[in-house]
Amino acid sequence: MADIHHPRQQLKRTPFHERTSQLSLPQNWRRWAGHIVAGSYDLGLDREYWAIRDAAALIDISPLMKYIIEGPDAARLLHRVTTRDILKMAVGQVYYTGWCDDEGKMLDDGTVTRLDENKFRLTSAEPSLRWLAMNAVGMDVTVTEVSDQIAALSLQGPKARTILNGCCKKPLDKLKYFKMAENKLAGVPVTVSRTGYTGDLGYEIWMAADKALTVWDALMVAGHDYSITPCGILAMDMARVEAGLFMIDVDYTAANHAWIEGQKSSPFEMGLDWTVALDKEGYFVGRRALEREKREGSLWKLVGLEIAWEDMERLFGAVGLPPQIAGMAVRGSLPVLANGQQVGYASTSTWSPVLKKYIALAHVERPHYEPGTKLSMEVTVEHHRRQAAAKVVKLPFYDPEWKKK
Repeated sequence: MADIHHPRQQLKRTPFHERTSQLSLPQNWRRWAGHIVAGSYDLGLDREYWAIRDAAALIDISPLMKYIIEGPDAARLLHRVTTRDILKMAVGQVYYTGWCDDEGKMLDDGTVTRLDENKFRLTSAEPSLRWLAMNAVGMDVTVTEVSDQIAALSLQGPKARTILNGCCKKPLDKLKYFKMAENKLAGVPVTVSRTGYTGDLGYEIWMAADKALTVWDALMVAGHDYSITPCGILAMDMARVEAGLFMIDVDYTAANHAWIEGQKSSPFEMGLDWTVALDKEGYFVGRRALEREKREGSLWKLVGLEIAWEDMERLFGAVGLPPQIAGMAVRGSLPVLANGQQVGYASTSTWSPVLKKYIALAHVERPHYEPGTKLSMEVTVEHHRRQAAAKVVKLPFYDPEWKKK
Protein backbone atom coordinates (compact mmCIF):
# COMPACT_ATOMS: atom_id res chain seq x y z
CA MET A 1 0.00 0.00 0.00
CA ALA A 2 1.37 3.40 -0.98
CA ASP A 3 2.22 5.93 1.71
CA ILE A 4 -0.02 9.00 1.60
CA HIS A 5 1.43 12.12 3.16
CA HIS A 6 -0.93 14.91 4.13
CA PRO A 7 1.01 18.17 4.42
CA ARG A 8 0.39 19.94 7.71
CA GLN A 9 -0.96 23.45 7.42
CA GLN A 10 1.76 25.75 8.71
CA LEU A 11 0.65 28.53 11.03
CA LYS A 12 2.56 31.74 10.45
CA ARG A 13 4.55 33.59 13.10
CA THR A 14 4.28 37.34 13.49
CA PRO A 15 7.37 39.58 13.20
CA PHE A 16 7.35 39.85 17.03
CA HIS A 17 7.38 36.07 17.64
CA GLU A 18 11.06 36.07 18.63
CA ARG A 19 10.11 38.22 21.65
CA THR A 20 6.60 37.01 22.43
CA SER A 21 7.59 33.32 22.40
CA GLN A 22 10.30 33.91 25.00
CA LEU A 23 8.02 35.97 27.25
CA SER A 24 4.99 33.66 27.29
CA LEU A 25 5.36 31.65 30.49
CA PRO A 26 2.48 29.19 29.84
CA GLN A 27 3.20 28.99 26.08
CA ASN A 28 -0.51 29.60 25.71
CA TRP A 29 -1.03 30.14 21.98
CA ARG A 30 -4.13 31.05 19.99
CA ARG A 31 -4.86 31.12 16.27
CA TRP A 32 -5.58 34.44 14.60
CA ALA A 33 -5.85 34.82 10.81
CA GLY A 34 -3.44 31.96 10.11
CA HIS A 35 -0.94 33.11 12.76
CA ILE A 36 -0.09 31.94 16.24
CA VAL A 37 -0.29 34.69 18.85
CA ALA A 38 0.10 34.68 22.62
CA GLY A 39 -3.13 33.97 24.47
CA SER A 40 -1.47 35.08 27.69
CA TYR A 41 2.02 35.67 29.03
CA ASP A 42 1.24 34.73 32.66
CA LEU A 43 -0.54 31.73 34.15
CA GLY A 44 -3.42 34.06 35.06
CA LEU A 45 -4.82 37.13 33.32
CA ASP A 46 -4.87 39.63 36.18
CA ARG A 47 -1.55 41.35 35.52
CA GLU A 48 -2.19 41.73 31.78
CA TYR A 49 -5.77 42.92 32.25
CA TRP A 50 -4.83 45.54 34.84
CA ALA A 51 -1.99 46.77 32.62
CA ILE A 52 -4.70 47.79 30.12
CA ARG A 53 -6.70 49.64 32.76
CA ASP A 54 -3.97 51.03 35.05
CA ALA A 55 -0.68 51.21 33.12
CA ALA A 56 0.14 50.15 29.54
CA ALA A 57 -0.33 46.87 27.71
CA LEU A 58 1.70 45.97 24.61
CA ILE A 59 -0.30 43.78 22.22
CA ASP A 60 0.85 42.19 18.96
CA ILE A 61 -1.91 42.87 16.38
CA SER A 62 0.12 41.98 13.28
CA PRO A 63 -2.28 39.24 12.06
CA LEU A 64 -4.79 41.91 10.97
CA MET A 65 -5.31 41.88 7.20
CA LYS A 66 -3.91 45.10 5.72
CA TYR A 67 -4.47 46.65 2.30
CA ILE A 68 -3.07 49.76 0.64
CA ILE A 69 -5.62 51.32 -1.71
CA GLU A 70 -4.22 54.08 -3.90
CA GLY A 71 -4.93 55.99 -7.08
CA PRO A 72 -7.32 58.70 -8.29
CA ASP A 73 -10.36 56.51 -7.48
CA ALA A 74 -9.15 55.19 -4.10
CA ALA A 75 -11.63 57.29 -2.11
CA ARG A 76 -14.41 56.44 -4.57
CA LEU A 77 -13.81 52.69 -4.14
CA LEU A 78 -13.91 52.86 -0.32
CA HIS A 79 -16.94 55.16 -0.50
CA ARG A 80 -18.69 52.49 -2.57
CA VAL A 81 -17.84 49.47 -0.42
CA THR A 82 -18.14 50.85 3.14
CA THR A 83 -21.05 52.48 4.95
CA ARG A 84 -19.05 55.59 5.91
CA ASP A 85 -18.80 58.84 3.95
CA ILE A 86 -15.20 58.40 2.85
CA LEU A 87 -15.28 61.54 0.69
CA LYS A 88 -15.46 63.62 3.89
CA MET A 89 -12.31 62.07 5.38
CA ALA A 90 -9.33 64.32 5.98
CA VAL A 91 -5.76 63.15 5.46
CA GLY A 92 -4.61 61.70 8.78
CA GLN A 93 -8.12 60.66 9.82
CA VAL A 94 -9.15 57.11 10.78
CA TYR A 95 -12.68 55.72 10.36
CA TYR A 96 -14.01 52.58 11.96
CA THR A 97 -16.52 50.96 9.61
CA GLY A 98 -18.35 47.83 8.61
CA TRP A 99 -19.05 46.73 5.05
CA CYS A 100 -22.00 44.80 3.71
CA ASP A 101 -23.34 42.64 0.91
CA ASP A 102 -26.23 43.78 -1.29
CA GLU A 103 -28.73 42.69 1.38
CA GLY A 104 -27.16 45.05 3.93
CA LYS A 105 -25.63 42.21 5.97
CA MET A 106 -22.14 42.61 7.36
CA LEU A 107 -19.20 40.95 5.63
CA ASP A 108 -16.53 42.34 7.95
CA ASP A 109 -15.44 45.39 9.92
CA GLY A 110 -12.20 47.28 10.35
CA THR A 111 -10.51 50.66 10.00
CA VAL A 112 -9.86 52.96 7.05
CA THR A 113 -6.94 55.38 7.41
CA ARG A 114 -6.41 58.21 4.92
CA LEU A 115 -2.64 58.27 4.52
CA ASP A 116 -2.69 60.80 1.67
CA GLU A 117 -5.17 62.41 -0.70
CA ASN A 118 -5.24 59.30 -2.92
CA LYS A 119 -3.84 56.67 -0.55
CA PHE A 120 -5.63 54.68 2.18
CA ARG A 121 -4.90 51.74 4.48
CA LEU A 122 -7.75 49.32 5.17
CA THR A 123 -7.61 46.70 7.94
CA SER A 124 -9.93 43.73 8.12
CA ALA A 125 -10.31 40.45 9.97
CA GLU A 126 -11.02 38.35 6.88
CA PRO A 127 -9.24 38.30 3.49
CA SER A 128 -10.81 41.08 1.42
CA LEU A 129 -8.63 41.38 -1.70
CA ARG A 130 -11.03 39.61 -4.08
CA TRP A 131 -14.03 41.58 -2.80
CA LEU A 132 -12.18 44.88 -3.19
CA ALA A 133 -11.00 43.94 -6.68
CA MET A 134 -14.53 43.00 -7.79
CA ASN A 135 -15.86 46.39 -6.68
CA ALA A 136 -12.93 48.23 -8.28
CA VAL A 137 -13.74 47.14 -11.85
CA GLY A 138 -13.54 50.17 -14.15
CA MET A 139 -11.85 52.36 -11.52
CA ASP A 140 -8.39 53.89 -11.63
CA VAL A 141 -7.19 52.33 -8.39
CA THR A 142 -4.60 49.83 -7.17
CA VAL A 143 -5.27 47.48 -4.26
CA THR A 144 -2.22 45.84 -2.67
CA GLU A 145 -2.23 43.41 0.23
CA VAL A 146 0.56 44.31 2.68
CA SER A 147 -0.45 42.07 5.60
CA ASP A 148 2.96 40.40 5.87
CA GLN A 149 5.00 43.52 5.08
CA ILE A 150 3.52 45.68 7.87
CA ALA A 151 3.88 44.76 11.54
CA ALA A 152 1.55 46.34 14.09
CA LEU A 153 1.52 46.84 17.85
CA SER A 154 -1.23 48.16 20.08
CA LEU A 155 -0.16 50.11 23.18
CA GLN A 156 -3.21 50.47 25.41
CA GLY A 157 -3.71 52.02 28.83
CA PRO A 158 -3.52 55.33 30.73
CA LYS A 159 0.31 55.44 30.52
CA ALA A 160 0.46 54.78 26.75
CA ARG A 161 0.98 58.41 25.73
CA THR A 162 3.71 59.01 28.29
CA ILE A 163 5.63 55.96 27.07
CA LEU A 164 5.35 56.92 23.40
CA ASN A 165 6.46 60.46 24.17
CA GLY A 166 9.58 58.92 25.70
CA CYS A 167 10.64 57.10 22.54
CA CYS A 168 9.02 58.91 19.58
CA LYS A 169 10.75 61.77 17.76
CA LYS A 170 7.57 63.91 17.80
CA PRO A 171 5.36 64.12 20.93
CA LEU A 172 1.85 62.70 20.70
CA ASP A 173 0.09 65.18 22.99
CA LYS A 174 -1.84 66.77 20.12
CA LEU A 175 -2.80 63.55 18.30
CA LYS A 176 -6.59 63.41 18.56
CA TYR A 177 -8.86 60.38 18.95
CA PHE A 178 -9.10 58.41 15.66
CA LYS A 179 -6.32 60.44 14.01
CA MET A 180 -3.02 59.21 12.59
CA ALA A 181 0.42 60.83 12.20
CA GLU A 182 3.80 59.80 10.83
CA ASN A 183 6.59 59.61 13.36
CA LYS A 184 9.90 57.98 14.15
CA LEU A 185 10.34 55.51 17.01
CA ALA A 186 13.93 54.54 17.86
CA GLY A 187 14.84 55.87 14.41
CA VAL A 188 12.28 53.64 12.67
CA PRO A 189 9.64 55.34 10.45
CA VAL A 190 6.20 54.49 11.90
CA THR A 191 2.64 55.66 11.62
CA VAL A 192 0.87 56.03 14.96
CA SER A 193 -2.93 56.04 15.12
CA ARG A 194 -4.91 56.88 18.23
CA THR A 195 -7.03 53.76 18.01
CA GLY A 196 -7.45 50.43 19.77
CA TYR A 197 -9.67 47.58 20.82
CA THR A 198 -9.79 48.04 24.60
CA GLY A 199 -11.90 51.15 25.25
CA ASP A 200 -8.99 52.88 26.99
CA LEU A 201 -6.44 55.50 26.02
CA GLY A 202 -4.47 53.74 23.33
CA TYR A 203 -2.42 53.85 20.16
CA GLU A 204 -1.63 51.49 17.31
CA ILE A 205 1.85 51.59 15.81
CA TRP A 206 2.46 50.48 12.21
CA MET A 207 5.93 49.73 10.85
CA ALA A 208 7.87 47.70 8.29
CA ALA A 209 7.99 44.05 9.41
CA ASP A 210 11.81 43.94 9.32
CA LYS A 211 11.95 46.76 11.90
CA ALA A 212 9.48 45.14 14.30
CA LEU A 213 11.92 43.97 16.98
CA THR A 214 13.66 47.36 17.14
CA VAL A 215 10.31 49.02 17.89
CA TRP A 216 9.29 46.35 20.44
CA ASP A 217 12.59 46.67 22.33
CA ALA A 218 12.45 50.47 22.37
CA LEU A 219 8.90 50.45 23.75
CA MET A 220 9.81 47.95 26.47
CA VAL A 221 12.76 50.13 27.56
CA ALA A 222 10.74 53.37 27.46
CA GLY A 223 7.86 51.72 29.33
CA HIS A 224 9.90 50.01 32.04
CA ASP A 225 9.26 52.67 34.68
CA TYR A 226 5.55 52.76 33.77
CA SER A 227 4.84 49.03 34.20
CA ILE A 228 4.53 48.29 30.48
CA THR A 229 3.31 44.69 30.18
CA PRO A 230 3.11 42.40 27.15
CA CYS A 231 -0.53 41.40 26.88
CA GLY A 232 -2.17 38.48 25.12
CA ILE A 233 -5.52 38.31 23.37
CA LEU A 234 -7.34 36.73 26.35
CA ALA A 235 -6.96 39.82 28.56
CA MET A 236 -7.74 42.02 25.55
CA ASP A 237 -10.94 39.98 25.10
CA MET A 238 -12.16 40.98 28.57
CA ALA A 239 -11.37 44.65 27.93
CA ARG A 240 -13.10 44.77 24.55
CA VAL A 241 -16.34 43.38 26.05
CA GLU A 242 -16.23 46.13 28.70
CA ALA A 243 -15.78 48.58 25.82
CA GLY A 244 -18.82 47.12 24.01
CA LEU A 245 -16.69 46.03 21.05
CA PHE A 246 -17.68 42.90 19.16
CA MET A 247 -15.61 40.30 17.33
CA ILE A 248 -16.25 38.58 14.00
CA ASP A 249 -16.86 34.80 14.23
CA VAL A 250 -17.71 35.30 17.91
CA ASP A 251 -20.39 37.99 18.13
CA TYR A 252 -21.44 37.94 14.49
CA THR A 253 -20.97 35.76 11.41
CA ALA A 254 -19.70 37.20 8.14
CA ALA A 255 -22.59 37.16 5.66
CA ASN A 256 -20.55 35.22 3.10
CA HIS A 257 -19.77 32.53 5.72
CA ALA A 258 -23.30 32.19 7.12
CA TRP A 259 -25.14 28.92 6.44
CA ILE A 260 -28.61 30.35 7.02
CA GLU A 261 -30.22 33.80 6.89
CA GLY A 262 -30.64 33.90 10.68
CA GLN A 263 -26.86 33.90 11.18
CA LYS A 264 -26.42 37.21 9.32
CA SER A 265 -26.35 40.65 10.95
CA SER A 266 -26.72 44.20 9.65
CA PRO A 267 -24.77 47.21 10.96
CA PHE A 268 -27.99 48.46 12.60
CA GLU A 269 -28.44 45.13 14.39
CA MET A 270 -24.83 45.33 15.60
CA GLY A 271 -25.38 48.81 17.07
CA LEU A 272 -23.38 50.53 14.33
CA ASP A 273 -26.08 53.05 13.38
CA TRP A 274 -23.51 55.86 13.77
CA THR A 275 -21.34 54.34 11.01
CA VAL A 276 -24.09 54.14 8.37
CA ALA A 277 -24.12 57.38 6.37
CA LEU A 278 -27.42 57.12 4.52
CA ASP A 279 -27.07 60.80 3.61
CA LYS A 280 -23.85 60.30 1.65
CA GLU A 281 -23.69 60.82 -2.11
CA GLY A 282 -24.28 58.00 -4.57
CA TYR A 283 -24.60 54.25 -4.39
CA PHE A 284 -22.86 52.05 -1.85
CA VAL A 285 -23.14 48.29 -1.43
CA GLY A 286 -26.21 47.42 0.66
CA ARG A 287 -27.67 50.93 0.56
CA ARG A 288 -31.25 50.03 -0.41
CA ALA A 289 -31.52 47.25 2.18
CA LEU A 290 -30.15 49.53 4.90
CA GLU A 291 -32.54 52.34 3.97
CA ARG A 292 -35.42 49.88 4.28
CA GLU A 293 -34.22 48.63 7.66
CA LYS A 294 -33.82 52.21 8.88
CA ARG A 295 -37.47 52.89 7.99
CA GLU A 296 -38.89 49.65 9.37
CA GLY A 297 -36.63 49.16 12.39
CA SER A 298 -34.34 46.25 13.23
CA LEU A 299 -35.64 42.85 14.34
CA TRP A 300 -32.52 42.32 16.50
CA LYS A 301 -29.98 44.43 18.35
CA LEU A 302 -26.63 43.71 19.95
CA VAL A 303 -26.95 45.10 23.48
CA GLY A 304 -25.17 45.09 26.80
CA LEU A 305 -26.48 42.88 29.60
CA GLU A 306 -25.69 43.31 33.29
CA ILE A 307 -26.37 40.11 35.20
CA ALA A 308 -27.65 40.62 38.75
CA TRP A 309 -24.93 39.54 41.19
CA GLU A 310 -27.46 39.04 44.00
CA ASP A 311 -29.21 36.49 41.79
CA MET A 312 -25.92 34.72 41.08
CA GLU A 313 -25.24 34.51 44.82
CA ARG A 314 -28.75 33.14 45.41
CA LEU A 315 -28.51 30.48 42.67
CA PHE A 316 -25.09 29.23 43.70
CA GLY A 317 -25.84 29.63 47.39
CA ALA A 318 -28.72 27.17 47.00
CA VAL A 319 -26.16 24.42 46.37
CA GLY A 320 -23.68 25.72 48.95
CA LEU A 321 -21.28 27.50 46.60
CA PRO A 322 -20.13 31.06 45.95
CA PRO A 323 -20.75 32.24 42.35
CA GLN A 324 -18.54 30.40 39.85
CA ILE A 325 -17.43 32.46 36.83
CA ALA A 326 -14.63 31.75 34.35
CA GLY A 327 -11.49 33.86 34.79
CA MET A 328 -11.62 34.95 31.14
CA ALA A 329 -14.22 36.06 28.60
CA VAL A 330 -16.46 33.17 27.54
CA ARG A 331 -17.06 33.04 23.80
CA GLY A 332 -20.14 30.87 23.91
CA SER A 333 -23.86 31.16 23.27
CA LEU A 334 -26.01 31.54 26.41
CA PRO A 335 -29.81 31.79 26.04
CA VAL A 336 -31.46 35.08 27.04
CA LEU A 337 -35.09 34.92 28.15
CA ALA A 338 -38.09 37.15 28.82
CA ASN A 339 -40.82 35.63 31.02
CA GLY A 340 -39.44 32.15 30.40
CA GLN A 341 -39.36 32.49 26.60
CA GLN A 342 -36.06 32.73 24.74
CA VAL A 343 -35.70 36.14 23.06
CA GLY A 344 -32.00 36.09 22.26
CA TYR A 345 -28.56 34.89 23.28
CA ALA A 346 -25.38 36.23 24.81
CA SER A 347 -22.39 35.74 22.47
CA THR A 348 -19.58 36.81 24.84
CA SER A 349 -19.79 37.10 28.62
CA THR A 350 -17.18 38.02 31.21
CA TRP A 351 -16.56 39.19 34.73
CA SER A 352 -15.51 42.86 34.58
CA PRO A 353 -12.70 43.41 37.10
CA VAL A 354 -12.84 47.22 36.82
CA LEU A 355 -16.65 47.45 37.15
CA LYS A 356 -17.03 44.50 39.54
CA LYS A 357 -19.95 43.24 37.44
CA TYR A 358 -20.86 40.18 35.40
CA ILE A 359 -21.57 41.47 31.89
CA ALA A 360 -22.37 40.14 28.42
CA LEU A 361 -22.82 41.17 24.81
CA ALA A 362 -26.20 39.80 23.71
CA HIS A 363 -28.34 39.64 20.57
CA VAL A 364 -31.92 40.38 21.62
CA GLU A 365 -35.17 40.42 19.63
CA ARG A 366 -37.45 43.43 19.30
CA PRO A 367 -39.07 44.77 21.51
CA HIS A 368 -36.83 43.43 24.29
CA TYR A 369 -33.65 45.32 23.35
CA GLU A 370 -34.54 48.71 24.84
CA PRO A 371 -32.24 49.86 27.71
CA GLY A 372 -33.73 49.06 31.11
CA THR A 373 -35.60 45.94 29.88
CA LYS A 374 -35.60 43.18 32.51
CA LEU A 375 -34.51 39.81 31.13
CA SER A 376 -32.70 36.73 32.37
CA MET A 377 -29.66 34.82 31.14
CA GLU A 378 -28.92 31.14 31.45
CA VAL A 379 -26.17 30.16 33.89
CA THR A 380 -25.01 26.66 34.74
CA VAL A 381 -25.08 25.95 38.46
CA GLU A 382 -23.41 22.69 39.43
CA HIS A 383 -24.40 21.05 36.09
CA HIS A 384 -27.97 22.40 36.20
CA ARG A 385 -29.29 25.13 33.90
CA ARG A 386 -30.71 28.10 35.77
CA GLN A 387 -31.68 31.68 34.91
CA ALA A 388 -30.13 34.74 36.53
CA ALA A 389 -31.86 38.13 36.35
CA ALA A 390 -30.33 40.52 33.84
CA LYS A 391 -30.93 44.04 32.56
CA VAL A 392 -30.36 45.60 29.12
CA VAL A 393 -27.92 48.52 29.33
CA LYS A 394 -26.43 50.94 26.83
CA LEU A 395 -22.98 50.17 25.47
CA PRO A 396 -20.17 50.64 26.28
CA PHE A 397 -20.10 49.31 29.82
CA TYR A 398 -16.81 51.14 30.48
CA ASP A 399 -15.90 54.50 28.96
CA PRO A 400 -13.15 56.38 30.85
CA GLU A 401 -12.93 60.12 30.31
CA TRP A 402 -9.22 59.99 29.39
CA LYS A 403 -9.85 57.72 26.38
CA LYS A 404 -10.62 60.69 24.10
CA LYS A 405 -8.77 63.50 25.92
